[in-house]
Amino acid sequence: MSGAEVSSSGERLPAPVIAGGMTLTEALARRRSQREFTGAGLTREQLGQLCWAAQGITSPEGFRTAPSAGAILPFTVLVVGGDGVFVYRPEVHTLEPHVPDDVRLALQAACLDQPCVGSAPVVFVLAADLRRMEAKYGRRAEYYGLLEAGHIAQNLLLQAAALGLGGVPVGAFRERQVAQAVQLSRPMRPLYLVPVGHPRFPAAS
Repeated sequence: MSGAEVSSSGERLPAPVIAGGMTLTEALARRRSQREFTGAGLTREQLGQLCWAAQGITSPEGFRTAPSAGAILPFTVLVVGGDGVFVYRPEVHTLEPHVPDDVRLALQAACLDQPCVGSAPVVFVLAADLRRMEAKYGRRAEYYGLLEAGHIAQNLLLQAAALGLGGVPVGAFRERQVAQAVQLSRPMRPLYLVPVGHPRFPAAS
């Protein structure tokens, strides 16, 4: 994608690459929390790979790239870019249009005015319906949901490093304000944000 565009038609994303490329050990060594970006956009291949790393399906049974307590899979990944907010649908590996406006500055304000949120070409919002977990886990549902958000975020950050990109996990935000910006309705709750882009100061190899 040129600029900060994500997608505009909801067509299927390019198939993820599941063999070759940077090793996990190399990605671990290269991962840094990157808060400054060049402004260059992501390609559709990069975007598709990141979405797959976050919540891609890896088996006929529907298992995902990130572990989920009880295989309940309460998370939805929203992708925020210059041309709107999109919902990643792992079953068909597509981005479904959700909000037609660029809400990154509204997200930045909701995240206590952290510039990395407004300047990244793409921000991943990890949202969950924790009520789906409460039936099985009761009061521990939120605990398990937060753990799962961490699993997904780490997948995103390592995949970003493997692609020569960078990102940073953002946990300081006003939940209601984030939900309003991306038009997220209860029972869905935003639990973590991950801005991703081309780092202004890449990590040394």
